[in-house]
Amino acid sequence: MADHITISRAPGTWVVRAGGAVIGETTRALELREGDYAPVVYFPREDIAMAFLEPGTRVSHCPHKGDATHYSIVTKSRSLSDAAWSYETPKEGVARIAGHLAFYTGTDEVTVEQL
Repeated sequence: MADHITISRAPGTWVVRAGGAVIGETTRALELREGDYAPVVYFPREDIAMAFLEPGTRVSHCPHKGDATHYSIVTKSRSLSDAAWSYETPKEGVARIAGHLAFYTGTDEVTVEQL
């Protein structure tokens, strides 16, 4: 793993909401810290209501984590494009995030919080 990336268990219960609905809740979240970036909480896929997510066509690349597949969140009122991502086959040093999803929280429409 790159020296500037750490992954640890995120203590407590975490929830992700989109469009007013809870789409995931877990006590098994992981927190990824990468350099000076804000920490990112990754939810196990099994703890997300995947019926709300549709795979998108966007793939981004991180030299330290690998290729990320992006997902749209489909709510009753709209579709939030590229609102989540997952490293399906992450690089060896960050393999713990395989099978997990993270969410963009830069708007009021998607929130991730610790209960």
